This record gives sequence, structure tokens and C-alpha cells, in this order.
Amino acid sequence: MRQIAALPYRTEGIAIDAPVRIMLVTSRESGRWVIPKGNLPAGVALHSAAALEAKEEAGVLGLVCPTPIGSYRYRKKRGNGASLMIDVDVFPLAVNAELTAWKEQSQRERRWFSLAEAAEAVDEEDLRDLIRSFGQSEFKAATQRTGILAAVAQKSKVTSMFAWFQRLLPKTGNFFELFEAHAVTISAAAEALSRLVQDGNRDHVREVIEREHDADEIIREMLRTVRETFLTPFDRGAITSLIGSMDDAIDEMQAAVQAIDLYEVTSFEREMQDMVAIVVDAARLVVEAMPLLRDVARHGKRLHELTERLVRMESHADEIHRAGLKRAFTELGPVDTLTFSVQREVYKHLERIVDAFEDVANEIDGIVIDHA
Repeated sequence: MRQIAALPYRTEGIAIDAPVRIMLVTSRESGRWVIPKGNLPAGVALHSAAALEAKEEAGVLGLVCPTPIGSYRYRKKRGNGASLMIDVDVFPLAVNAELTAWKEQSQRERRWFSLAEAAEAVDEEDLRDLIRSFGQSEFKAATQRTGILAAVAQKSKVTSMFAWFQRLLPKTGNFFELFEAHAVTISAAAEALSRLVQDGNRDHVREVIEREHDADEIIREMLRTVRETFLTPFDRGAITSLIGSMDDAIDEMQAAVQAIDLYEVTSFEREMQDMVAIVVDAARLVVEAMPLLRDVARHGKRLHELTERLVRMESHADEIHRAGLKRAFTELGPVDTLTFSVQREVYKHLERIVDAFEDVANEIDGIVIDHA
């Protein structure tokens, strides 16, 4: 049997190491802490059903990523006495609103937890691992407990001299700080874009544009540092290609909001919102990946996991993009070609954002291959 679930999360602040908090709810039967979940619906997309469970059980709203972060398994006792194993697909939901009243308010308690606290609060070991892997510092702690990093270190062919050399690099140039600052800027722009497609407020257009300007300052500083630094952590080409692909992502975010503003788009199709949800989660993964570049040999396995997920998300976004364009053409093409053209323009920029994140993943993979 299968179910779907939402993992409601929020980030406390905008720093690269800003803590992530997870909302859990109590089960109606046992009172134990769980994430909002339910049975597979008929005729509803799985991630949309997960978002509905979060609204009904936890009273939270936000964009839910259509690509699940994984699954976990638990045993459920049925009313007829049978005890069946349930597999649950988990979809991350970036919370941007908490309702003061919701459907199951009188039946459940809701509470925000740190990642470590949430992992300890739930009973299912697979779910604990999913929660632990959701943030950078918690991932480190979890993998140290399971010995994953030790195994990576043993398999690494990087010499001790290179590891020593890498530890000196942040003192000779602030490449890593600039990568991380740019990633935080991308994430902030993605969140502003998500708010725009939900409430249509034009303040979010201005914020994305401001964030893009901040990113431009960072990339200019990065290029200057590359020119002036004799010792660089990676090949100069790898540095400029990675920061360039990251900058492409936020440039396309700016192009998307400018098109939305120019054509006065006020409503956004379900497929558009789904693509933006993928953008938000992709930006979160890039934020996690950047600090790991400080020690590629140690974190090669995790970096590969992140880039693999980014590639899967891009493929999923392509499917959503095609479905959205097809629906727009079918519904609007014969009767409202102007609106169809506007929607096609918005879809184009959203697709390019996700494509840029795939390019980021490919650049990171190249660094991992060369240095881990």
C-alpha cells in the first residue's frame, strides 16, 4: 500500500547556515508525532494531495515540490485487525502561511521542531533519515553517526597534501564565501518568485530584481578574485562556469518576473506554480551544496546525491512544462491567442530557470569528479 505525505519546512533567516525547522503534527489515534499524510487520491496529483493533507492536518500553506525527496515505510494496524506495511512518498512543502483555523485543529497538535528534534520525535527510522538529510549541519551529524563520511574518506584518492592545501584556500581567496553568498541570493529570489505566483503582489517583482542586482555584485567580485588569486581551489574555468550557471538561474528569475510584470499576469496556472515549487527546492539544494565544496573529498557522496536530485527535478519540470503548454494551447489557442502567447512566455522563463539549475548540478559533478 502507498500513501503521500508533506514535509512542511521553513528556514530561520537568510544565512548560508540558517537553521531549518520542520512542522510535525500528532496522530489522531496514538498522539505520536508524524508528518501530514494520507491515502492516494483519485484524479489529484500526488504532490497536490500532499499539500492538501498539510492544510487539513497542520493548517499550513505553501508551494509543494512535485518531486518527492524520498519515501519511508511504517506498519499500520487496520480496523479489521490486519497489520499492513505502508510506503509513503514525501514531498517538501515550503511554508509561507499558517492558518489560525483549519479542518483538524481540534484533533491534532502542531509544533515546529529543529531538524534534530523532529528526527528524534518521529518513530520511523526511514523518516528520521529523510528529516536528518534535509539540512547541511544535520546531514553531517547523521552521516558521522552512520559512518558514511568515513567510508567516503577511505575511498577518496585525494592525497593528504591536497586536503591540507584545501584548508588553506579560504585564507588566500574568498571563493567559497562568494559561492555561498550567491546561493543565498538565489534562494531568496526563488522564495520571492514563489510568493509572486501565489499572491500576485508586485513587491515581489521588485525583490527578485534587487536580488539579481546583488548577485551581479557577487559575480563581479568572484571574477575579480579569480584574476587576482594565484592559488585557486579549483581550475579557474570550473569556478567561472559554476558561478556563471548559478547566475543564469537568477537572471532567468529576473526575466520571468519582468515578463509577468510587463504583461500584467495576475493568475498562474497549476503547472506554473509546480515549476516554481521545483525552483524553490532546487535553490535550497544549491544552498546546501555550496559549503560542501570547501571539502570535496569528504563530501563527494553528498554532493552527488544533491546533483542527482537536481537532475531528476529538471526532468520532472520538463514534463510539467510540456503539460502546461499543451493545456494552454488546447484551452486558449483557438480562442485567446494573446493570453496563450503570454503564458508561453512565462513558461519559457520558468523552464530556463530549472535548466540553469541542471547546469549548476553538472558543474558541481565535474568538480567532484576532478577532486574527489
